[in-house]
This record gives sequence, C-alpha cells and structure tokens, in this order.
Amino acid sequence: MCVPGCMELVHERLSRRGFFIRGTTAAGAAALYAAMPRAPSYAAEPKSFTKVVDLTHALWREFPTFFGKPQVEVEVLFSYAKNKFNMKKWSVVEHTGTHMDAPIHFSADGQDAAEVPIENLVVPLVVIDIAGRAEENPDAQVTPDDIRAFEAAHGPLPDGCCVAMYSGWEKHLRTDKFRNADDEGVMHFPGFHVEAVQMLMSEGRNVVGIAVDTLSLDYGRSKDFATHYAWLPTNRWGLENVANLGELPPVGATLVAGTPKFQGATGGPSRLIALV
Repeated sequence: MCVPGCMELVHERLSRRGFFIRGTTAAGAAALYAAMPRAPSYAAEPKSFTKVVDLTHALWREFPTFFGKPQVEVEVLFSYAKNKFNMKKWSVVEHTGTHMDAPIHFSADGQDAAEVPIENLVVPLVVIDIAGRAEENPDAQVTPDDIRAFEAAHGPLPDGCCVAMYSGWEKHLRTDKFRNADDEGVMHFPGFHVEAVQMLMSEGRNVVGIAVDTLSLDYGRSKDFATHYAWLPTNRWGLENVANLGELPPVGATLVAGTPKFQGATGGPSRLIALV
C-alpha cells in the first residue's frame, strides 16, 4: 500500500533520473496516480530499469561491529512447534549491520532518523571504486583526487546524489579482517578522507549522502572521526556496511534507502536497494 504522497515521490525521483517502472500492475497504478494531486513534471524521457541490486547484508548475531562486541540479541517469544506461530524479540544497537548514520549521530541538533526528508532517500547513486588500492593498502581512503578523476571520466556528480565508496571490503565480512585490528587494537580498513567530504560539500555540488562497504565513514585507524564530524552535522547522512556495490555501474543507478523511522534514533539497520 502506498501512503499519500508516496507515489508522486517515487514518480518524481525516478522519472527525473530517467526511470519509469512498468509491470503487470501498471493499469492499476496509473488509475491510482491519476486520482492523486500531480507532482511537478520533468522533461526527462521515461525509461525502465532492468536490474534490482540488494545493497543490504543479512543481519546475524555475530555481525562484525566497530567496538568488536556483538550488538544483536534474539529471544524466541513464541515458536510454531509450541504455539503454532513464530515470534522473536530482537534487541539491536542502532549502528549494526547495514545501517544509516543520521545527522544527529555526530551533532548536537541534527536531524534524527525520522526527520531525514524522504526525498533525500530516493536519490542518484554514484560509485567510486578504490578496490585496487585497498587491496594493497587497507588504510586507503577516498580523496579529492579520486573525486576529480571520477568527474573527469563521468561528468559532474548528479544533483542530490549519494556518493558510495567501493573498496571490495565486504569479501572479509565473515573474517577477522573485516575489523582488521592490529596488536594494539587499531583497525585498518578504507573510508572517506575528511578533505574528500569537504570537497563534496563545496564548489556547487549537491550531495546528500555518502556510503561505504566498511564499518565506518572514517577509515579504520582514525582517532578523531573527522569525516563524521565534518559531514553529519550538515544534515547529510551516511550508510555503512553496504553490500554489493561492485555490481553497480559508476553512474546511472538510483538508490532507494529504506532507513528507520524511529523518533530520536541516531540511525539504524536499513534495507538498501539499487535500481539500475
């Protein structure tokens, strides 16, 4: 069921980026849409997407965490064998698994998860690939030079987009190397350099979110969370532990971010989908 305003939003965001969903329910959807107030029209020619990519890791009890301790507890409340239906109680720390960092996570008064505008959650997605560099150096970061090279190859970043770092780090998810802590407890995995996110907020760019396939927006050995502190207080969001970014083209995908809507939440586990 689509709540009031939902269909206009999806039509607006996907149509303006060159997407239009066609399927067996098109006639019913068209009738419903005709009965709703019209969203602004755009000149972009409608096109269909041909691929849906799940950007979300399944969450399990031992999912790797930044602090190294499990952040998921599951209690069976009812079982089919005993009660003829199943129900469980999940207790999950907000920043576990594939999840959102809401602006309030690293600010005094930024938007909480429920306050992030929904139009900022259906956005163009671009992918900057640093996997080759990360293979040789786990401390690799997305830098301003990476952004310049990306724009030279693919043109300006789309308006209102999310910029994702693909480092290939997800291949380590079920091993100790995902955290990659050394003997002194310092972690080593890729992230965004603070100068890169400062660049994404300057020179006329309109980027609403960043995403990483690692545990943190900052690279693992960071001691000051400079990237978090530069980015989130501006009411921009982040996504961590994102899956399958290597299946996406550098440009052309649309991110649909099913993020939590809990009042006061600093983030939370999310279902992320890319339409290609």
